[in-house]
Amino acid sequence: MKSNRDTTRRHDDTAISFHRVIASSRHRVIFLFICSLLSISCSQFEKPKAEPFYAQTAPPQKKEFRWSNGKMPKSFDPALAAAPPETDIVRAVYEGLTDTDAKTLQPVPAIALEWKSSDDFKTWTFVLRKDARWSNGERVTAKDFVRSWKRLAALGEKVSHRELLLNIVGLRSAAIGNSLTAKSEDVEVFSGQSSAENESPTGVQTNSNSAASAPVAPPNSAADLPIERKPISEPPVDEPKFGVEATDNFTLRVSLLKADRDFPALVAHPIFRPVYGDGKIFETDKLNAGIVTNGAFRIASVGLEDGITLDRAEKYWNKEAVELERVRFVPTENAEKALQAYRAGEVDAVTNADFEPLALKLLAPYEDFRRTTYSAINFYEFNRRLPPFDDPRVRQALAISVERERLTEDEMDGASIPALCFLPFEKAGAARLTENVARAKSLLAESGFPGGENFPAVKLLVNRNNMQQRIARRVAKMWKQNLNVETEIVVQDSGGLEAAWESDEFALLRRGVVFPTANETINMLAIFYTRAQPQSVVPNDSSISSPTASSLPNTAAAPTSGNPNGDVSVSSNELSAPESDASPGGNLILPPPNNVESEAILTEEKALAEMSAIPLYFPTSYSLVKPYIQGFETNILDAPSLKDVRINNNWQPKTAKGES
Repeated sequence: MKSNRDTTRRHDDTAISFHRVIASSRHRVIFLFICSLLSISCSQFEKPKAEPFYAQTAPPQKKEFRWSNGKMPKSFDPALAAAPPETDIVRAVYEGLTDTDAKTLQPVPAIALEWKSSDDFKTWTFVLRKDARWSNGERVTAKDFVRSWKRLAALGEKVSHRELLLNIVGLRSAAIGNSLTAKSEDVEVFSGQSSAENESPTGVQTNSNSAASAPVAPPNSAADLPIERKPISEPPVDEPKFGVEATDNFTLRVSLLKADRDFPALVAHPIFRPVYGDGKIFETDKLNAGIVTNGAFRIASVGLEDGITLDRAEKYWNKEAVELERVRFVPTENAEKALQAYRAGEVDAVTNADFEPLALKLLAPYEDFRRTTYSAINFYEFNRRLPPFDDPRVRQALAISVERERLTEDEMDGASIPALCFLPFEKAGAARLTENVARAKSLLAESGFPGGENFPAVKLLVNRNNMQQRIARRVAKMWKQNLNVETEIVVQDSGGLEAAWESDEFALLRRGVVFPTANETINMLAIFYTRAQPQSVVPNDSSISSPTASSLPNTAAAPTSGNPNGDVSVSSNELSAPESDASPGGNLILPPPNNVESEAILTEEKALAEMSAIPLYFPTSYSLVKPYIQGFETNILDAPSLKDVRINNNWQPKTAKGES
């Protein structure tokens, strides 16, 4: 009996084990089935991989670059080129002594083959190439530069970025300006020739690149012989001396007031590029396609709807190195229109567009979207005559107690770069601020204010800009938390802020400065003026047109240079629009008060040592560039070189599988 029971029990145990295995197997199958369903479901609902580019349109089948860089330009005059689109066009159709390497920002030879300086860096000599020609075939000579730079002095206040002239003997008067006011009218176009042959059926003016448009050298003439030019009267310059002279046809000598090791970089700026003749052709509000130029491109046509068309210049000395055959500047009214044109494949690049914050966030992941530090700075300037700000320890303490990373991330959504120096250009071994609250407290104690005790409230003047007011409140909070220093924020309109700055009736004042060049000396002068009245030197030259106020064209708005109330505004995400009575774009550098004298700060190292101002942040700029465009460098100076641009006509958009 016992044996039968044991046998039955073993059968039962075996059956139970078998059922457990079956059950386990069923559970495993069900589990695997559920997992497979989940896997399928996840794959179905998984977001598709983002496209690498915002717009994957095919490249054009010709060497034509289509560029949206804002609205229609107001002038082709290099002297009036303050910002894009004017500066972009001037760089393309005019060439100066030097050019700026778009990658390194270093000066490279242009019309000048070589240059050298005196031992004290106050005298610079440029040797010009002999094969440089104007678009009409005439030779470019040193006298063209002398005459064009004298014209800058005659134009005075009208010259864009006239602070760049501060250090040249005889041009300093132009830097502080003459009272010339432009009339404000809409831009017009007209034919550069009276002949009906220059009119197209559509009303778009053209400028032919054919041989008929330029003088032709006589048969069997030597290639290097100059083409005959009618002499332009150039009476001697009255004393005091004008520091720009042609020692011969191909040698230019420039005298400076202060030493400048970077002067060749300065003269790469558009305002220093020569114009043909006396410049009277620019004394109109109309864009003239018939102007004579000397750059890699020449103006082929101008149309209010079609924009500006440039063709590769046949007379350019280095035309074989220029791949683009044509450039079209496509005007767009706003950033939204520019994006639409880019998406539709109507343009190859978009710059100088004021993208909305939401658009910037949506564009950020795409490979054809670029963000670049802009050559400008926002800062707070001290009145060093007013105690306790006459003590460098106090200025240093306030400067190094500001937490700039929090400032840019929290108040500007990361759309700017913390400024731990005054210049945004990369420089090996350059000095930098070190934020250090403990050190700031120690400096404040050393200056007689331990724990902020008895420190007077800082009176900070800012303009009526919502972003600037938010920044001021955040900085004030940092000073209170870190140093126990109170701040009184005073908001003023443009007139009040300018008056306070000019009369030195302020303790701390918000300013913004744009750096149109990588030249350290000029950039330091733009921030820290030597406020002494310069000698007035305007050359008495009848060959230079000195137009009246009513004869000058209205130019495009320029970035603020020295104006304390103007905003260095590159994107709407970074700074909101200023008050209506402020002019952030059109104000040029203000003449410094004549009753102030101080030792010049000409280097960033000295600026950081004296800490006459508190650097806050560098703005950023944005652009879109198609993947088939090569060599279009969106650099910190916002100065891409069209001579370097190449188009990969064989580029193909990527397929859904990532194939091209």
